[in-house]
Amino acid sequence: MKPALAIFLNHPECSAHCCVGMYEALHPHYQVKFFNRDQLTAKYLKKFDVVAFPGGIGDSDTFDTLVRPRAEIVKEYLNNGGRYLGICMGAYWAGHHYFDILDGIRAEQYIKRPGADVRRSFGTVSNITWNGQQENMYFYDGCSLLGETEKSDVIARYPNGDAMALMQDRIGIIGCHPEALPSWYDKKHLKPHWHEGRHHVLLLNFVNELMKR
Repeated sequence: MKPALAIFLNHPECSAHCCVGMYEALHPHYQVKFFNRDQLTAKYLKKFDVVAFPGGIGDSDTFDTLVRPRAEIVKEYLNNGGRYLGICMGAYWAGHHYFDILDGIRAEQYIKRPGADVRRSFGTVSNITWNGQQENMYFYDGCSLLGETEKSDVIARYPNGDAMALMQDRIGIIGCHPEALPSWYDKKHLKPHWHEGRHHVLLLNFVNELMKR
């Protein structure tokens, strides 16, 4: 039986576009379901091997409105052996201002970091290195993962050396968007960077590794 993975959907804060991209990358190998904030209960989450929080349009108020009253449910799920996957905003949400599930790692805006190759909040690509392989990966105001990274397995880095994707215990977080779909590359400056499915494979491998933990 395929492992079960649940993706939190509350468009546009947790974007349908990101959710569909994750589904496309993962559903051949995982039973993927979408869930909403009313389903964010201990009883519901225990059905799944991985719970995923995607990117979207939002800020700290978004978290407070959508999930803060139920944040302890996610911590309980992890304490009981569950796994957390966070992409872009979902990676921010793993930090201490939100779910507070990381040890010694803080998620901060990459565009404000020294040496960042992107300086504004817009859809573009960042020339990241993923397990030694250079890729222009879709980026929209994603986070750098800073602090005691030696406590984690760093999978990818931004051009300035900041961690972009890492795993810590059963938590996997990614600042860029490996789930990006062809339609995300519709602008002239982005079309040459369409990954032709390579980044979906990177995301699948990332989740497969998370499943081993």
